[in-house]
Amino acid sequence: MSIVKIKNLTKAYNTNVVLKNINIEIIAGQIVGYIGPNGAGKSTTIKILCGITSEFEGSVEVMGMDVRKNAIDVKQKIGYIPELAALYEALTPIEYLRFTGKLYNLDDAIIAKKTMELLRLFDLQDKANTRMSSYSKGMKQKVLLISGLMHNPEIIFLDEPLSGLDANAVILVKEILAQLKTAGKTIFYSSHIMDVVEKISDRIIIIDKGEVKADGTFDELKASAHEGSLENIFTSLTGDSAQTQNTANEFIHVLNN
Repeated sequence: MSIVKIKNLTKAYNTNVVLKNINIEIIAGQIVGYIGPNGAGKSTTIKILCGITSEFEGSVEVMGMDVRKNAIDVKQKIGYIPELAALYEALTPIEYLRFTGKLYNLDDAIIAKKTMELLRLFDLQDKANTRMSSYSKGMKQKVLLISGLMHNPEIIFLDEPLSGLDANAVILVKEILAQLKTAGKTIFYSSHIMDVVEKISDRIIIIDKGEVKADGTFDELKASAHEGSLENIFTSLTGDSAQTQNTANEFIHVLNN
């Protein structure tokens, strides 16, 4: 069953067209890696799918709902973890997660129970009553991950979810995503960390300058591009490896002179 349907999606900011006729259909239960250079349109796509950005051309459905007409209903049913979110830093994580839990209509007792258990699993239990203004970026990212998952959504949108996390937390999040997929959840995942995308994704979509350049399993992309790693495939489709090497050489030359 298709849980996401994107048809002829085009989005422009004034004269800058950031998405150009995107067509994507996602089957429930997949982990989809959505990758591209900075400015390719990844975050814009995710914001449209989450009902955050409503001005666009084309049609977008999430869980059978038109995101334009049913933005609130979509937001109630999905999980969204952005890279840079404006947390209410004057709050403690307990206060913040109580606030977000109520937005998802969770019972107070369930919010309290899940909050303490999930903070403990992310090694934040001793900071549960500390205002988040003193938190590191990685600690804030852990709270964001909890806030986007605690209502146990069927589909989860992640935009650079590993940003700022330490190595152990990255390993934990990768395992959490794998187990969510095993439980039948659908995950739409944007990241610059190629080896993570390569290892956890059932399907990889590469976007560049607002257009889909490749869409398939890692093996399919590798066979099509005749390249070994996802990083090489990515470079062959979105950049110029020779130019990259030349630029690096020039950079070192400037440092040495």
